[in-house]
Amino acid sequence: MSNNFSNYKLGDDILRALELLNYKNPTEVQNRTIPAILEKNDVIIKSQTGSGKTASFAIPVCELIDWTENEVQALVLTPTRELAKQVSEDVFNIGRFKRIKTVELFGGEAYGRQTRMLNQKSHIAVGTPGRVLDHISNGTLNTKNIQILVIDEADEMLNMGFIEEVEKIINTISKNRVTILVSATMDAKIDAMIKKHMKNPVKVEVTEESTEVNDITYLFYKAKESTKLNLLKDITILENPDSCIIFANTKAAVDSAENFLFQNGYNSKKLHGGMEQRDRTEIMEKFKRNEFRYLVATDVAARGIDVDDISLIINFDMPKKQESFVHRTGRTGRNGKRGKAVSLVSEIGQYSFQLLKESLGLTQKLLDEPTRSEVEKAKASFMKKIQMKPELKESKGTKLSEDIMKIHINAGKKTKMRAVDIVGTLCSIEGMTATDIGIITIFDISTFVEILNGKGNSVIKALQTKNIKGRPRVVSRVDEE
Repeated sequence: MSNNFSNYKLGDDILRALELLNYKNPTEVQNRTIPAILEKNDVIIKSQTGSGKTASFAIPVCELIDWTENEVQALVLTPTRELAKQVSEDVFNIGRFKRIKTVELFGGEAYGRQTRMLNQKSHIAVGTPGRVLDHISNGTLNTKNIQILVIDEADEMLNMGFIEEVEKIINTISKNRVTILVSATMDAKIDAMIKKHMKNPVKVEVTEESTEVNDITYLFYKAKESTKLNLLKDITILENPDSCIIFANTKAAVDSAENFLFQNGYNSKKLHGGMEQRDRTEIMEKFKRNEFRYLVATDVAARGIDVDDISLIINFDMPKKQESFVHRTGRTGRNGKRGKAVSLVSEIGQYSFQLLKESLGLTQKLLDEPTRSEVEKAKASFMKKIQMKPELKESKGTKLSEDIMKIHINAGKKTKMRAVDIVGTLCSIEGMTATDIGIITIFDISTFVEILNGKGNSVIKALQTKNIKGRPRVVSRVDEE
C-alpha cells in the first residue's frame, strides 16, 4: 500500500498541485483505484462518503488527459448540480498546473455561456444528465473523443430517474473507453448497468470501518411534530456547534426551520432545489468559507458539500432511505476528526428509524427530549458563541492560487487572437517560459490568462509597453473571490 502520491505514475504538474492542496497520504480507496485507472481499466468504486473517492478518480483522469487535444476527453456525470460544481472544482484544482480546462454543464446556468466554454479548448466536462444530453443533442458537446466516462453517485442517479438519459449519453460514446462507476450502494439496476457497459471492471470496495464512519457519534431523540422546532433549538443550544447542517425532507420544512432559526437570532441560511442556481451556488460558497454557522437544506446538499470540520449534522426529518442517512451524516466526522449526527424521530419517522437500525446495525435507543435545566445550563455558552462571528476558512485552492495571477487582455476571437500569439508574446518577456503560463481562455472580445510561479506583476508591467499580435493591448489583473 502506497503512502505517497509520488509512488504512482503521475506527472510533476499533478504532484505539485496535490502537495499544495494538502493531499498527504492516499486513502485506501485512492490506493486501490488510482493505479487501476492509470492502467486504463474499467473500475467500480463502492465506498461511503468521506473516503476520498472523488480524488481517487479525478487524479488519474487528470493524468490521462492529453493537454494538446482541443476536444473533451473525459465526461463526469453527477446526479445534482451541487455535486457537479464540487467535482469540477476538485478536477480544476488537481489539473491546474497541467492547464486542464473543465466545463460545467448543468441547468440553472446560461446555456450560451456553456456553449462558449465548449467552443474553447476543454478537456473535461462535468455535469448532470439532462443538460449534458441537451448539449449532445444540439451538437455543442462532441462525444467522439471522449475516452473516459465517470458515472458518479450512480445509485442516486438511478433513484432520481436519470437512467434513460444516462443510457442515451453512454450510447453516444465510443465503446473503446475507460468507464468508472462510483456508488455508495449496489442494487440490481446498477448490476445491470455494469454488465451492459463495463469491461472486466476492477472492483474496489472500501468498508465502513475504513471510511471513518466510526468517527461519528449518533444520537436519536423522540420528537413530536408539533414541537420539533423548539426541540431543534434545544439541541443546537446543548451541542453548540461551530458549524452545522440541518437536513429536512421538503422545501417547505427547510423554509420553516430556517425562518425559525433566523427569527431566533441564528446566523443561518437555507438551500433547496426551489432556489435559483446562482443563489444556491453563492450560499454553498459562503458556507464553505464559514461565513455562517447553520445551513438548513434538503438532500440536494448532502451530495456535493465538501466542507472540513462540520461538527454537527441534525436530521430535522428522518430520511426515508438508508442512502440518504449515510450521505447526510457523512458530512461530519471526516479526515480523522470526531463528528456528531443527531436525528429527531417523530411518529412519522419511527418506521424509517427502525429500518435504519436494522440495515446499518445501529444499537442506539431513542432518547427523551432534553430537560429544561439541561438546556438552561448550556445557554450562556451558546449565547456567547452565537454572538461571535465565525472564523473564516480558506478555500481548498487558496495555497494553489498564491503564486498564480489571472490577467485580462482586451482582445479576443473577433480580433483573431490565438493562444499561440499570447504564448509567443509572454515568452518574449525576460524570465518567462512556457511553464509559467497557465490556462488561456479566449472569448469574442476578451482573453484571460493565468500567470504561474509568482510572475504576474512582472508580466503586467512588461505588457504595458509590449505589443500583442502587433498592437498595444489593455492588460489588467483580474481579482477573483
